[in-house]
Amino acid sequence: MGVDQYGDYEQMAAEVRAAQQRMAEIRVTAESEDGLISATVGASGQLIELRLDPRIYRAPDSAGLAEAITDTVHEAAKGAQEEGFEILARYLPTDATPENADLRFDPLLTDLDREVSGGAPR
Repeated sequence: MGVDQYGDYEQMAAEVRAAQQRMAEIRVTAESEDGLISATVGASGQLIELRLDPRIYRAPDSAGLAEAITDTVHEAAKGAQEEGFEILARYLPTDATPENADLRFDPLLTDLDREVSGGAPR
């Protein structure tokens, strides 16, 4: 690896570490329409915290409660995906969207494709 390549590698590695840190810090909270459910997720949509207001038990409907929890978690996960996309957008193909990008692998694969084809990094 030449001096220029090593410098490029070091810069890219620093950028990737910074992006990883920002991704690890993502926390998105969503509330149900009635405000009785609150779900917080991390960057990959993993549930970090779930809060249920005690008033939720006044109307015993386990199927409705399960659906409301699921919808609230999905809404938070969508927000986390959008935040992650903003962080990693510069490493993704230009036609990538939050809905179609795999934020775990697309940035790496895009850089590998460029490297293999001899293209310059963005």
